[in-house]
Amino acid sequence: MRLLPAYLWPRFLKRRLPTSLWGRSLLIIVLPVLVMQMAVTWVFFDAHWQTVTARLSEGLAGDIAWAVQSYEDDPTQANLDKLADRAERSMSLSIVLQEGRTLPTETRRGAIGVVDRVLDRALDARLDRPYWFDTTRYPAYVDIQVQEPQGVLRIIAPRERAVATQAHIFVLWLTIATVLLMGVAILFIRNQVRAIERLADAAEAFGRGETVPRFKPHGAREVRAAAVAFMAMRDRIQRHIDQRTALLASVSHDLRTPLTRLRLELALAPPFKRQAAMRGDLDEMEHMIDEYLDFARGEAGEPPKPVSISDLLKAAADDARRAGAVVDVSVPEGMTASLRPLAFKRAVVNLAGNAASHGEHVRLSARPLASGGLEVVVEDDGPGIPEAMYDEAFRPFSRLDESRNQNRKGVGLGLAIARDVARAHGGDVTLDRSDLGGLKATVRVPGAVSIVGNL
Repeated sequence: MRLLPAYLWPRFLKRRLPTSLWGRSLLIIVLPVLVMQMAVTWVFFDAHWQTVTARLSEGLAGDIAWAVQSYEDDPTQANLDKLADRAERSMSLSIVLQEGRTLPTETRRGAIGVVDRVLDRALDARLDRPYWFDTTRYPAYVDIQVQEPQGVLRIIAPRERAVATQAHIFVLWLTIATVLLMGVAILFIRNQVRAIERLADAAEAFGRGETVPRFKPHGAREVRAAAVAFMAMRDRIQRHIDQRTALLASVSHDLRTPLTRLRLELALAPPFKRQAAMRGDLDEMEHMIDEYLDFARGEAGEPPKPVSISDLLKAAADDARRAGAVVDVSVPEGMTASLRPLAFKRAVVNLAGNAASHGEHVRLSARPLASGGLEVVVEDDGPGIPEAMYDEAFRPFSRLDESRNQNRKGVGLGLAIARDVARAHGGDVTLDRSDLGGLKATVRVPGAVSIVGNL
């Protein structure tokens, strides 16, 4: 496997680190605890367990060397019996002579090998004769055999004489302490992250225009301060929105009164040459007032509910046809989505009307997204908009007269209203070049989309 260059390692590790606050906080706690546990375990085994095991093995090797030397001084059965009895009572060693036997040829060692290496060094330092030992055959004993002229002197010793057998207790308590520490840390981290997630959910819901009740801040002091600041900011923004809506509603009402009088006087007046043009000007002024008010108030307080997408697109198509455009509609029958009906209809109607006013052929289509959301596309065969001006097209009151021939109606709020509605649903509107030759506006919003019936 080819290793990455040193300068690429930070980028490689960054891509594989958790991206959420919960994951990163957990990593900050878990990683040091694991490193600490491994370091403590290594220090314990290296500085304590192996040292104690070495001392025990050296003591056992010394006892075995004494027993072997004592037997060699008087290799009689009587002396062997006396030696075995003394070793059993004083050292817990079982000693027997297997006459005529030789040492086994196979070597049996443990999986880890630490005990075998330590015991082998101790026996090699104390015994002058060939020896053989096995630490795996009996769980509680060590089998040691020494070659003598008469046969094999076999010594069975308790395992605790050669190994520190209580090491697993330390590891067990260390593991339990680590689990408890991590459990407490995870619990507290989760509570802090939940408070941040709650604040984020409230901010996201407010951004979508949903009415979110005030909640009691909890969590760390900084998180509570952020929640209090958010609620104060939300109240200020809501007051500003309410004041703007009330102001424009008042202006709209005040303007509609003289417009209504002018329309009445125009209807009662005898026919004259400029009558049709004046009536058109009144219609345009009333349409402008409606656009101002729609842009100012939106439909933020409207609750989402299932909406028939086919009915919605057909209604938008009818409006576009009344503007003189040829409209094609492509949408699965029975397709529904959870939306704010009036707001989303206003967005699609604005896009369709904008397309009909700049092109002769308009195409409306809708489809479900793989992520579960909804995509609505409005296309026309008009002059389109240069790609460099896409962002400017979404600015309120932007007319883009040079690229769109001259807006024949409205004040440049159609795209701005559509984007506001889409973003209030958690989505967005994007612009592109249409296959028809004009502009292509794509509305994508998340939500539950279902299709009932044949496509």
